[in-house]
Amino acid sequence: MLRTQDRFSFFGKLLLCAALLGVPATAPRPAHAADPAPVATPKPPSVSVATAASGTLAETILLTGTLVARDEVMVGAEIDGLAITELLAEEGDHVERGQVLARLSRDMLDAQFAQNAASLSRALAAIAQARNQIVEAEANSRQADAAYARSQALNERGNTTAENLEQREAASQVARARVLVAQDALRLAEADKALAEAQKREIQVRLARTEIKAPAAGIISRREARLGALVSSAADPLFRIIGGGTIEVQADVPETSLARLRPGQTALVRPAGMEEPVPAKVRLVSPEVNRTSRLGSVRLTVAPVPGLAIGAFARGTVEVDRRDGTLVPLSSVLYRPEGSIVQVVRDGVVETRSVTVGLKADGKAEIRQGIEPGEQVIAISGTFVRDGDKVTPVPLAAIPLSAIPGQPVVQTSSNP
Repeated sequence: MLRTQDRFSFFGKLLLCAALLGVPATAPRPAHAADPAPVATPKPPSVSVATAASGTLAETILLTGTLVARDEVMVGAEIDGLAITELLAEEGDHVERGQVLARLSRDMLDAQFAQNAASLSRALAAIAQARNQIVEAEANSRQADAAYARSQALNERGNTTAENLEQREAASQVARARVLVAQDALRLAEADKALAEAQKREIQVRLARTEIKAPAAGIISRREARLGALVSSAADPLFRIIGGGTIEVQADVPETSLARLRPGQTALVRPAGMEEPVPAKVRLVSPEVNRTSRLGSVRLTVAPVPGLAIGAFARGTVEVDRRDGTLVPLSSVLYRPEGSIVQVVRDGVVETRSVTVGLKADGKAEIRQGIEPGEQVIAISGTFVRDGDKVTPVPLAAIPLSAIPGQPVVQTSSNP
């Protein structure tokens, strides 16, 4: 038997010979190192899952339109040929009913009013004069009638001549005629007074129209009036007022959506240039659909907030339904001819279930039947797994950033 030193010398010579001949040399292995390695068990494919949860889902209808005034009030001149001398309101001002917006020149009307006052005074004087004449004529008529009666009595006794009786009779008739003339003069004077008063009222109306007033409260949206311009009742309005300051969204929606809209439904409107949505309500749903475009008109009353401008573009959503139920991602629902299905992962095994889908909104779907809260569903339908397949569920939040939304996500793990 070789000694230890001789043994090392022998192995050294063997290694040297192997190096010179190019033959790999392996050291002798112990007997227990020859056992084969264990075979790794494949891991089931990983799929993204989401947990069904109880919640509230609101279904909305999207619409676009234009901000308009609910009631646009046109303010124009009601008199012709007068110049604007003063402007008292600008665009954007809040005005009250009866507030003066502009004034017109009134010099000519003031002169006519003074002339009318003189005519009215003259008519009043003529009335007084006519009344005095009536009193005088009635007195003369009574005196003439009395003289004629005395002449008749004397004539019956033969104490007067026929000529004197005729004169007395003529004087009595003349006196009565003068009474009638005085009464006619009174009526003429009263007619002149009535005419003067009517002219006075007309001038007062025209004078009042020299102040252009707001017929309703609201916000001035446009001002066409200019200093020095001559106004005309047939011209364009001098001012436009948003009646009551109420602004609405006028939108056209498809006939299929129009049937689901009702007055009073809540909405959110985002006008152009505004970062935050504005609360609104459906006020009017048109009962008519355009035969060509198949669109119907809808009016939404917008809450009064600063920054609203009529004519601006606005986008809104109207809530048409709201329900509480079991919610799953909309992408987890697969639609087939025989009905909707959802794939559920239970104890690592895929189960395909028929479900009844309710509302759909915000990327979620309401499951009215077939899924219970807390169950795990495959997040994206159409993944390459079937009923009974074993999978490794991965929560939806753990999906890698490289996953493409809307595409099947199947994660396969490599063997260890």
